[in-house]
Amino acid sequence: MPFAAPDRDLAVSLLLGTQPGEPLMMEARRLRDSGHDRSITYSRKVFIPITTLCRDTCTYCTFVKPPGAGGEYLTPEDVLAIARAGDTLDCTEALLTLGDLPEEKWPQAAEFLELQGVSSTIEYVAQMSELIRAETRLFPHANPGIMDEAAIELLRPSNVSMGLMLENISHRLTEPGMPHHNCPDKVPSVRVETIRAAGRLRVPFTSGILVGIGETPEEVVDSLFALAALQKEHGHIQEFIIQNFRAKANTRMRHAPEPEIPYFVRVVALARWILGAEANVQVPPNLTEDFSVYIDAGINDWGGVSPLTIDWVNPEAPWPALEKLEAVTAAAGFTLRPRLPVYPEYMTDGWIDSGLLPSVVDRSTLDGYADISGSIPLPAPTMSGPQ
Repeated sequence: MPFAAPDRDLAVSLLLGTQPGEPLMMEARRLRDSGHDRSITYSRKVFIPITTLCRDTCTYCTFVKPPGAGGEYLTPEDVLAIARAGDTLDCTEALLTLGDLPEEKWPQAAEFLELQGVSSTIEYVAQMSELIRAETRLFPHANPGIMDEAAIELLRPSNVSMGLMLENISHRLTEPGMPHHNCPDKVPSVRVETIRAAGRLRVPFTSGILVGIGETPEEVVDSLFALAALQKEHGHIQEFIIQNFRAKANTRMRHAPEPEIPYFVRVVALARWILGAEANVQVPPNLTEDFSVYIDAGINDWGGVSPLTIDWVNPEAPWPALEKLEAVTAAAGFTLRPRLPVYPEYMTDGWIDSGLLPSVVDRSTLDGYADISGSIPLPAPTMSGPQ
């Protein structure tokens, strides 16, 4: 089967299995190999859940909690303790994750922010990012949800990169009975505007899709084409996360079927075909028992892996040990390399704030990867945030 420019109808038929899958897999590997060297990267990080409060109520989420049931903010002391502990383990990324605009819904959020001398959660994220930069060698990577240009500009001096998952381009998923119903921050057009705003401001950005939350194969394909179009506009999406849904206890979607691995592998291969040879395509290794299958589907990155903190979005899924990640990567003929939360091709003064760039260069190898003093095994996570 010849592969030329990505085609929506062919992509849908490949995902539905009405066309043979092996030619797609071969094309995904060919594209990856032509756009990247024989390395697969990962980011050595600590996961810092700034707040587990949120105004949205996604039906698959266990990260978000209400006040009195685990919904709270980390204090500056909490944030700094986690960051410093990660620094001692040669982490380079402080992943700052939180709910969307909790102060719009919860009086407790507004009260906490007032005590911190800020008027919004975004201001608090900026404050914590500046604290991390002042007290550690870590580089913040903020995932604060929906942002306008003013919010992005506020975070840019202390964050080498930022992110927001598109999840899916379909508005249907916001209708009654669907996972994003009554979630104002999950409206696709709103999320697209945040991604565009980051592009206008030349911020290295992370986005991606979440597969298995009730979307159709056509909506998966449309979401990938939407991301490709956004990347074509500004060239700022430094990595694309292709993430498989995992059902979680105590959620309304706890009995929802998870995507079958052969199907999801095709999604990953389609992502490589649609997004192109140069794209950095990532699949989290902790969400699949045999994550080696994604190397054959054309990935070149494993995302963040922590020697200290759990995956607060998927707390039931521990990170693989670094030794296993290295072994799986090597068995496929690749070298595992640590990177910073900003990719080498974005390490210029056009993409990174001038106040941050010297530190980024100082923490990098000559070819732009993370300069880590030694390889430290990943122990069981010991640090946590809000309970």
